[in-house]
Amino acid sequence: MARAIVYTEIGSPDVLQLVDIPDPVAGSGEVVVRIEAAGVNPLDAKLRGGKRPSPPITEPRRIGLDGAGVVETLGEGVTEFAVGDRVAIGNTLGTYATHVVAKTVNLDLLPDAVTAAEGAGLSIPVGTAYQCLRSLGVSKGDTLLVHAGSGAVGQAAIQFALAWGATVVATGSPARHEQLRELGAIPVAYGDGLVGRVREAIDGDVTVALDCAGTDEAIETSLELVADRNRIATIVRGPDAASFGIRAFSGGSPEPLTEQELAWRAEAVGVAIELIAAGDFQVELGVELPLAEAARAHELVEAHAARGKITLVP
Repeated sequence: MARAIVYTEIGSPDVLQLVDIPDPVAGSGEVVVRIEAAGVNPLDAKLRGGKRPSPPITEPRRIGLDGAGVVETLGEGVTEFAVGDRVAIGNTLGTYATHVVAKTVNLDLLPDAVTAAEGAGLSIPVGTAYQCLRSLGVSKGDTLLVHAGSGAVGQAAIQFALAWGATVVATGSPARHEQLRELGAIPVAYGDGLVGRVREAIDGDVTVALDCAGTDEAIETSLELVADRNRIATIVRGPDAASFGIRAFSGGSPEPLTEQELAWRAEAVGVAIELIAAGDFQVELGVELPLAEAARAHELVEAHAARGKITLVP
C-alpha cells in the first residue's frame, strides 16, 4: 500500500501525518510515479499554516507540489513516457508520498546527469524565477537587483539573468556572499545603507528588481533605484503590491497569472534540466529527511534554519 503525508486541519507542522492510502491508479493522460524525492517549498508551509488561503478541508488533504521519481504505470493514451522513465514533477498536489498520479503535461524527463533531489527542487522556485524575469523583460544590458538572492528563487533568477546577458546584484547576509559570488552575482548586505551599497557596487543604474524577501526595505530600495515601476516585481507582497505601483506574481496577488506566464513556468523546468546536465546551472541541495519527518522539514522552512532545498525521501 502507498503512503502519503496528509493534514485534516490548518495548524502547526504537527498537523502533518503519515498515513496509508490506496494504491494510486493512472487515468487517461496520466502516469503513476514512484517518488524518490519530494521538494519542500515555503508555499507548502504557508498553505498548511493558513498563511495562504485555501478551500475548507473536507477530507484528509495531500501536500507537496514538486517531486521526482520513476514512472511505474501508464494511463490510457500515454505515449510520451515509458515505464522506468526518470521524471521531474511539478504542479501536482500530493508529492509528499511514496507514489503520486501526475498528468503528463506536468512531467519532464530527467537525464542520468540530474539527481532526483535536483529534479525535485525545480518546479516552483525555478518556474517562478524564469517567469518573473521573462515578464520583466530581463535581457542583455540590464542590471537586475535580486532581494534574497541566496534563496531558491533568488539563486535561479541570478543564473537565468546572467545567462541572458544581464548584470546581477543580489542582497543576502554576509555569510552567504561567497555563494552569491560563485553564482556570478555581486553580493551586497541588506540593512541600513542598502541603497548606497548597491550604487557603489555597480556602474550605471539598476534597471529591474525582483523582490524575493518581502521586506519594506526591499520594496523601498527597489522604488528608489529603479526608474520604471513596471520593472519592479515581488513574489511575496502580492496583496499590497498595487499600492506601491509595482507588479506581483503569485505571492498572494489577487491577479492570477496569465496563460503566457503559466507557460513560462512550465517551460522553465526543461530549460533548467538541460542547463544542469550541461554543468551550467546549480540547485543548492540542503537537508534530506525521511518522509515521516515532514513536520521537521516545515519547522526548518519556517525558521529559515536550513540552507538549500530540503527534500523528503520515502
